[in-house]
Amino acid sequence: MHKMKSLLYLGALLGMANACNKNTTPTTGGTDATGYQLNGQLQNAPAGTKVYLAELGETQFVSRDTATVDEKGQFKFAGTLPETGLYQVKTSDQNQALVVLGNGSRLELTGDAQKLAATYAVKGSPDSELLRQVNQALQTSQQQMQQLMPRLEQRYTQAAQAGRQDSMQAIQRQAELVQSMGQREVVRLVRQNPGSIVSGFVVSSVLNPDENFTLADSVATQLKTSQPNSRYTKALVARLEPLRATAVGTTAPEISLAAPDGKALPLTSLRGKYVLIDFWASWCGPCRRENPNVVKAYNKFKGKGFEIYGVSFDQDRAKWLKAIEADGLVWKHVSDLKGWESAAGQTYGIKSIPASILLDPQGRIIGKNLRGEALEAKLASVLK
Repeated sequence: MHKMKSLLYLGALLGMANACNKNTTPTTGGTDATGYQLNGQLQNAPAGTKVYLAELGETQFVSRDTATVDEKGQFKFAGTLPETGLYQVKTSDQNQALVVLGNGSRLELTGDAQKLAATYAVKGSPDSELLRQVNQALQTSQQQMQQLMPRLEQRYTQAAQAGRQDSMQAIQRQAELVQSMGQREVVRLVRQNPGSIVSGFVVSSVLNPDENFTLADSVATQLKTSQPNSRYTKALVARLEPLRATAVGTTAPEISLAAPDGKALPLTSLRGKYVLIDFWASWCGPCRRENPNVVKAYNKFKGKGFEIYGVSFDQDRAKWLKAIEADGLVWKHVSDLKGWESAAGQTYGIKSIPASILLDPQGRIIGKNLRGEALEAKLASVLK
């Protein structure tokens, strides 16, 4: 149930906050008028309770300082920082808050130490409040998915074993509906705050910038003006650069690989039709499970100006051809038999399969990763 599991990607920020910690020598401490200060007030935190401050690095949280709650439930972090960044304040892996700290920050954090993630509030930083709202949206989406997943996984498996494609798609739609609610809220928050480093982090590392390229690009434009030296600005700009050539609205780069007969088949030879570039492989289970949906769409629209250009990440020619025949993939196929090193995959920045890109008759990209009913709906709208 690969597609449904991928929907949990929006929980990446929350999962990282709860699980990824690495102790290092603290870099904060003391009081400096030009530095930062974070004052905390916790309920249900006995005197002596430890509070940990960690900075979000490239792939994990890195411990920076430790404070102790006093008899009034209060604690304080203070010091100087090399630059503004995202930080975690926690009493345990299950009880954490996310804030933005930089020199000049004066934050007040409150909450229940026994359920900090759900109860914390922060004053003194619009960026920290934005991060709290994003985190809350991610938590809600993740909790709903976790409640649904066991039951949906079981139903999906039963439907797959019985060959009930319609039931499988219906189950996927249920999961997608829950996930999309959380994603819509996160996107709304980003759109309202395009100049925040929080938005830069979210569109680069939480949302998929390939599927949200226009939004991510607008945030990058804002950040290059407002915070050009921020690591979050630099990371987002670097992430978007390879995606720019395959953004929706651009002309698709040329592909010219060998067809099963050994002759080169250029993608541009299909100009004049709507073309789905379908990246797949015989060894890819999710690809093979998606193939019946692609076959259905092809059979429905093949006589109306629609073609499929299958790009295989296979390395074994015999297995590639056998899968084409077994799955009834009676459209155009190409491969250089280089697996993940496929020239087409490199050009299009494909990091996972199945993946697809829909082109209009002029070769412009008009959609990405449309599957099942979404693909059919898009084709129906353009092939009137």
